[in-house]
Amino acid sequence: MWQTIVNSFKIKEVRRKILITIALLFVYRLGCYIPVPGISSFDGLENYTFLQILSGVSGGALQYGTLFAMGIGPYINASIIIQLLTVGIPALEQLSKQGEEGRRKINNYTRILTLILAVAQAIGILVAFRNSIKFEYLFGDSGFMQILSYIFLVLVYTTGAAFTMWLGERITDYGVSNGISMLIFAGILSTAGTALLNTIKDVFVPASATTAAWSLVGFIIAAILIFGAIVTVESAERKIPVQYAKQVKGRKMYGGQSTHIPIKVNSSGVMPLIFAFAILSFPDLIMNLFGLSKDNSSFYAWWATWMGTGSYLYAVVLCLFILFFSYFYNQMQFNPDDISKSIQSNGGFIPGTRPGKPTADYLRKVSNRITLFGAIYLAIVALVPSILFRIIAPNGSLVNVFSATGLLIVVSVALEFDQALTSQIMMKNYKGFLK
Repeated sequence: MWQTIVNSFKIKEVRRKILITIALLFVYRLGCYIPVPGISSFDGLENYTFLQILSGVSGGALQYGTLFAMGIGPYINASIIIQLLTVGIPALEQLSKQGEEGRRKINNYTRILTLILAVAQAIGILVAFRNSIKFEYLFGDSGFMQILSYIFLVLVYTTGAAFTMWLGERITDYGVSNGISMLIFAGILSTAGTALLNTIKDVFVPASATTAAWSLVGFIIAAILIFGAIVTVESAERKIPVQYAKQVKGRKMYGGQSTHIPIKVNSSGVMPLIFAFAILSFPDLIMNLFGLSKDNSSFYAWWATWMGTGSYLYAVVLCLFILFFSYFYNQMQFNPDDISKSIQSNGGFIPGTRPGKPTADYLRKVSNRITLFGAIYLAIVALVPSILFRIIAPNGSLVNVFSATGLLIVVSVALEFDQALTSQIMMKNYKGFLK
């Protein structure tokens, strides 16, 4: 990867794209430190599991209530919803098959839904953390002035979410790799860097030097092993051979080639984890928004005891949700019937399997088996790293940063960035060869 980065800086066009990406990421990180009037921080954020994940993804901007507090979260949620609706609504499914024009319309729907979700999420956060708002620094403490303050803050946070979405799209258009992924990547690394610096500072404190030093060494060793394992599995794929028969058309002969269909072990990526964590944290978020606690609600006390993040029941339910959403998302992304028809229409076949329905059944069987192993892998990643980091760093500062979602996103985006750079370099080399 480092050699790819060095080679990319030798090509003017690729170097320009990298510098544009860095500049836009700098603007994003700068916006994460711009304070919003009337808010210093959202006190009590640690009580919301889902908001803690969003805070880690945004680089801590949500915790301190800055301009980009919601980060790219509304856009991610909107994209997930649109993808789910594309499967259930025939009109959207038809749009997704209309090429560039259809994708442009779907992107417009995603932007509109992003603004709606940003408004709803901003209202929910401000209502939940209303005690953290200093109304005297805004429009005043009276009832009507407080409403104006809420409207102002909702507009500010919605504008920040819209501008973050715009930055991500500009990185995609003029920079390297997917802009939304790069923004998430930058936010997670920023949060991770802050947590690591705090751990390193503890090494120089005499009272906790020995414990902090061993925790830091153990964390580095565990992180290297976990990242290596994730990279290995993320790069693994099953190659199904496909043979194309020779066809004579006029005076030319076509076909006669051998290729393969690559099926990744973890073809769903991080999406099953996001779905599973979101559903399990949603009841906790709703109960907190309505002011419920262990003291005034027996149901909340039961939920916190049996469905808390450290309970065994939570781990079991989380694994079941990951298994379900892995198969669900795989059905959305991989259609054996369409692939079988495409292979047959182009004169191809899988050796040892008849064309048509037998080919579709074979592809479905292979896909289901690989998805099962991918789901088991995601369940292990969701549980083991958090438990391991909790043992190594008992204070929990590294657990929230290097969560399952964070680990997979960092590795996936790094691999995607390397592939994008490699393709850019190859494209420029081919252009030079053709000249």
